[in-house]
Amino acid sequence: MEKVMFIEIGMGIDLHGQNVTKAAVRAVQNAIHHNSMPGLRSVLPGNDIHNMKVHVRLAVPADKEKLDLAVVREELPYGAVSFEIVDGGMLTSSGVVIAEKEDKNDLAYVVIASVEVGY
Repeated sequence: MEKVMFIEIGMGIDLHGQNVTKAAVRAVQNAIHHNSMPGLRSVLPGNDIHNMKVHVRLAVPADKEKLDLAVVREELPYGAVSFEIVDGGMLTSSGVVIAEKEDKNDLAYVVIASVEVGY
């Protein structure tokens, strides 16, 4: 990315079910869903929103092999999206195992997302 316009940070949690993809989706949603970038189009090459570049860094605590980036990508409607997966996030106790929620144990998965937007 030649020019970074902004970076947003988000956190996502899957309290039950130990689903790292669900936690990652929530982290990306948390990072981007409170933003509007009306002036961004005017600085993008060709004034085209599709020329935007988006780099997503996900700090994932476990089950990286189960992370479905195609599902996470669906949260980012524009631009060329790239991902970087790093060790991080958190595993912590939810305090309870709920079989109806597909819990395998009492772990809650916490994923942190950094979303960089530019061109």
